[in-house]
Amino acid sequence: MTMSPCPLLLVFVLGLVVIPPTLAQNEGYEKFLRQHYDAKPKGRDDRYCESMMKERKLTSPCKDVNTFIHGTKKNIRAICGKKGSPYGENFRISNSPFQITTCTHSGASPRPPCGYRAFKDFRYIVIACEDGWPVHFDESFISP
Repeated sequence: MTMSPCPLLLVFVLGLVVIPPTLAQNEGYEKFLRQHYDAKPKGRDDRYCESMMKERKLTSPCKDVNTFIHGTKKNIRAICGKKGSPYGENFRISNSPFQITTCTHSGASPRPPCGYRAFKDFRYIVIACEDGWPVHFDESFISP
């Protein structure tokens, strides 16, 4: 008994339609994590900023400002659901503050070596979500 190629073709075509958006979404989330996530920071001072910005490849050219969020991936992702509230167009604001470190470029040139100043605080954070996943850090506030 031979099997028709139609079921296999259907599975293949469905895979082409379903998989690419998922991969793109995961790429956005992975980029978000690379640029803004650091669960267990060491130091949180100017040297921390300089090493993290270099390690995360945010220094070619020198990025003006970048914020690292110190929390669990689960808690950050929850902002896209019940732990966040709608904010502006297509954004979510956290319902509770997160520990953050904001690194601000202090050099005159956009070319390396890049110098950074650290600012540490607890802030409400604003992120963009796609399909329940954080993909963009927008800003942070002392209070909503």
